[in-house]
Amino acid sequence: MTDWPLLSLTTFLPLVGALFILAIRGEAQVVARNARNVALLTTVATFLVSLFILSSFDPASADFQLKESATWLPGTAIAYTMGVDGISVWFVLLSTFLTPICILSSVGAVETRVKEYMVSFLILETMMVGMFCALDMVLFYVFFEGVLIPMFIIIGVWGGARRVYAAFKFFLYTLAGSVLMLVARMAM
Repeated sequence: MTDWPLLSLTTFLPLVGALFILAIRGEAQVVARNARNVALLTTVATFLVSLFILSSFDPASADFQLKESATWLPGTAIAYTMGVDGISVWFVLLSTFLTPICILSSVGAVETRVKEYMVSFLILETMMVGMFCALDMVLFYVFFEGVLIPMFIIIGVWGGARRVYAAFKFFLYTLAGSVLMLVARMAM
C-alpha cells in the first residue's frame, strides 16, 4: 500500500466528496439528508485512508516519509511535494478523525443551507490535511490561505449572533499573519 499516493488521496478525497454533494439535486430535505450522508461517508473514508498513513509510517526514522513529488511550475523551484514527519502524521490523523465528528455534531445545529455547509467543511478538510502534508513553502501557503475561505464562510453564515463581525475579524487577523508569511517567503 506504500506505492499508493496516500497523502494526495487523503488530501483530495474530501474534495471529491464536495463535488458529489454539489451534484445533488431535489427537494430541500432530501438534498440536506443526502449531503450529510455523502459528507459523513467521505470523511470516514478519509479517516480510514489516514490510518493507512499511520500504519505505513516508521517512527524510528526522522526523515520525511511517504513523500510524493511532482513538477508544479516548471522552471521554478516550486513543486508539488508532500510528506509527513513524526509530528505532522498525528495532525493529519487528528484532522481526519475530528472532521466526521464535526459532521455528526452539525446534524441538529445546522438546518439551513446544509449542502453548502457540508461542501465548505469538506473543502476545509482538504486544505487542513494539505497544509499538514505540504513540504514546499508555496504549496503550504496555498493550503494555508485556502483554509481562510471555508472558515470565513462557516463562521459568517452559520456562526452565532455576531457572526459577520467574527468572520471579518478572523479574516483580517489571519490575513495579517498571511501577508507577513508571504513577505518572509519572498525575502527567502
